Amino acid sequence: MKNTYKPGETAPRSGQYEKIGPRGGETGEEITAVKGKTFPPSEKAGITYKLVDPTKH
Repeated sequence: MKNTYKPGETAPRSGQYEKIGPRGGETGEEITAVKGKTFPPSEKAGITYKLVDPTKH
């Protein structure tokens, strides 16, 4: 499993994903993604998403 995902890629697992900045820094912002759905577009170039809290059920 990859560590980070780009906007438009399919979420491999449901849970909370943190936005990671273009240089790899944490932004403190999180989104909820559902397995099989695509990650939303970002307002800034170079944003990726990293799983921080997977859904338990």
